[in-house]
Amino acid sequence: MTTPWYFVAVLLTILTSSQGILTTLSQSNGGYKYDYATVPFLAEVFKLIVSGLFLWREMRTSSSTTARITTDWKSIRLFVIPSLIYLIHNNVQFATLTYVDTSTYQIMGNLKIVTTGILFRLFLKRKLSKLQWMAIGLLAVGTTTSQVKGCGEASCDSLFTAPIQGYLLGILSAALSALAGIYTEFLMKRNNDTLYWQNLQLYTFGSLFNVARLIADDFRHGFEKGPWWQRIFDGYSITTWMVVLNLGSTGLLVSWLMKYADNIVKVYSTSMAMLLTMVASIYLFSFKPTLQLFLGIIICIMSLHMYFSPPHTLVDLPVTNEAHPKTLKQVVVEEKTDS
Repeated sequence: MTTPWYFVAVLLTILTSSQGILTTLSQSNGGYKYDYATVPFLAEVFKLIVSGLFLWREMRTSSSTTARITTDWKSIRLFVIPSLIYLIHNNVQFATLTYVDTSTYQIMGNLKIVTTGILFRLFLKRKLSKLQWMAIGLLAVGTTTSQVKGCGEASCDSLFTAPIQGYLLGILSAALSALAGIYTEFLMKRNNDTLYWQNLQLYTFGSLFNVARLIADDFRHGFEKGPWWQRIFDGYSITTWMVVLNLGSTGLLVSWLMKYADNIVKVYSTSMAMLLTMVASIYLFSFKPTLQLFLGIIICIMSLHMYFSPPHTLVDLPVTNEAHPKTLKQVVVEEKTDS
């Protein structure tokens, strides 16, 4: 690939950071005029169309050896699993929020940083150095520090007062999020299929699962507003469409990183995006910065440098001038000289 992974990671950071801002701007009077469940569906359709167009273009311009496609059903059906995991994860998210408040949930969500590193080692057999493990731990500490509010506030007091079910569900949510990412990376790298064909399979099942969710919502509410396809664009504005395009573009960049980089790069991108969102909120939504936010940013930058820098640039090793052992020939010559 000619595109360097760090360029895609920076672009993903920018798009992810603007995602929350655009979603907030799409609200009206503190709520959504549109059905928010339609946004992920349209984002999946967008990714499906874009991947299909790129696949068609690649098939026309590339030879059969460079544009490899596996049409075996045994391979295709594996792409159902990530969509199923994400579906379970979304339900676990809602269940978790019934036991804990939003601040506690956000802080517990940082567990996915550590669980991603653990699953990265166990399932993908990727070894990390001790410095890299320390960097991942620092990243989790940094993002958590930036989200913890001042002591004495209600949100700070409620952090350790939630029921045990909330903490267990929070851990499960973090594990499911990491598992979905790790399994997606496994699928992307298990063969030499072209990225766009893999995306086509992934987003086809993603679209189907989102349709199933919309139908389930209709049945849950007794079709009081009519079927979902008749009101899919109700309440949409330019900002809402920007949310759809942002969500779809972010998904395409994530799949690129899963194919040509790894989950750890994605974790760093999303974590840095969260901090960038907080900084942008200071100017856009009059968000009051805290000392914890600045400390969290510093810790995350240190973690970023520690993980991706070569080890010799992080530790100053003393230069040792070790004497080379003498050869047998040199010893004999020296003995003759002395005698």
